[in-house]
Amino acid sequence: MDVILLQRVEKLGQMGEVVSVKPGFARNYLLPQKKALRATKVNVAEFDQRRTQFEADNIEHRREAETVAGRLDGLVVVLTRQASDSDQLYGSVTTRDIAKEVTEAGFTIERRQVELERPIKTVGLHRVRVRLHPEVAVAVTANVARSTEEAEAQARGERPSAMDDDDDDIETISESPSPDEMFGQPPEPEDGAERAEEPAPTEDGED
Repeated sequence: MDVILLQRVEKLGQMGEVVSVKPGFARNYLLPQKKALRATKVNVAEFDQRRTQFEADNIEHRREAETVAGRLDGLVVVLTRQASDSDQLYGSVTTRDIAKEVTEAGFTIERRQVELERPIKTVGLHRVRVRLHPEVAVAVTANVARSTEEAEAQARGERPSAMDDDDDDIETISESPSPDEMFGQPPEPEDGAERAEEPAPTEDGED
């Protein structure tokens, strides 16, 4: 299907270009989101007449997006989820989840503006791109953790679960018995300490 782009679409083309796309992509994405029109003679002629207005609107929207980007760039949102000891989530974090948290932080965005190659399925810090405008994108960080405390530790560059495991190992080693204690051998005397004298063997028949 041929469509005329009403705005820049990444990896597809610039505003005003007529491009050929799969019918499903056009019907499910480009047309309902008003990113393109069917490239009929009537639509192409109408675009040419209104091209100046389209370009002016695009510039205004881009400036607004750049203003928001200056405040949004670098935002960190915390998402607490249940996870296994191997940091695998029982479930996943989706574009809808991130959009909700960013909106609650004071920046209204839609889930379609959040760009994830795949849902997040592990604990940790994940960089996520938010598309504010076809020509403006910013990076936010999704801090996925089991609790607020763990999220705060991750933000400081710490991994509390790993630290706890190390502490357990140290405690176990310190409480382990020494080889002498395990096999019943008396400890060696410290330097300067006298050894207890063993009784001299007696001759046979003597008391």
